[in-house]
Amino acid sequence: MFRRRRATDDVADDEFDEAEYDELDDDADGDDGDDVEDDVAEPQPPGERLTTGPWDLADLPSSDETPRVDLGGLMVPIPEGVELRVEVADDVVVAAALVDGTSQLMVNAFAAPKTSGIWDDVRNEIAESLRGSGGSPEHVTGSFGTELRARLPDDTGNTHPARFIGVDGPRWFLRGLVSGAAATDPTQARRLEEIFRGIVVVRGSDAMAPRDPLPLHLPREALESVEHIDAEDDDGVDADGPRLQLQERGPEITEIR
Repeated sequence: MFRRRRATDDVADDEFDEAEYDELDDDADGDDGDDVEDDVAEPQPPGERLTTGPWDLADLPSSDETPRVDLGGLMVPIPEGVELRVEVADDVVVAAALVDGTSQLMVNAFAAPKTSGIWDDVRNEIAESLRGSGGSPEHVTGSFGTELRARLPDDTGNTHPARFIGVDGPRWFLRGLVSGAAATDPTQARRLEEIFRGIVVVRGSDAMAPRDPLPLHLPREALESVEHIDAEDDDGVDADGPRLQLQERGPEITEIR
């Protein structure tokens, strides 16, 4: 994982258990009749779409000099003290999570139809699944428009607060899951919301079925670190320095289809 540390860093060890979130998307999956896009929409000139972020690559202002980590379909800012974790499955990056103290923001990006967004449908599907599993969803107005706030039940009978946020962009949809302290504390949520607002989505021109996840990859810095470690291992050297830790995909990582 990547991390830019504060001078005094105190990241909590216990993380939000999102195993039930896997069930939400499994229940929400279904045949929505969307077909693979056979043609590519003409890109609109930057400035015709008014936004304050998240950004489409074509809309990012030329004056924006925010440093971001390149994950392929997503370019993610990482402020000092925030940890970026990438979830991998079979050497493929499937999701990214930003951890700030006891709070976490998980982000995924998906293809969307050319003519309409999908957040309203996705939000209603998640809410319906939550009700069926004993959750308590509520549609409220948040920093990015309508969002879903809920308490998610776990296997022990306890519940955890969470916020589902989403933004429809040009032929893409960006989803965020906020958990931990930021799910209920606006002050704790502020920095994660700014990270979400600063994300740049790189949709690309390839034809994709709506709701297919945008392809992600490891950042260049991570690849260089892994190559360096592999070279040391091949030489039989036991390096004492810090190593990049890539989390294997767990049950909490899901994809909307």
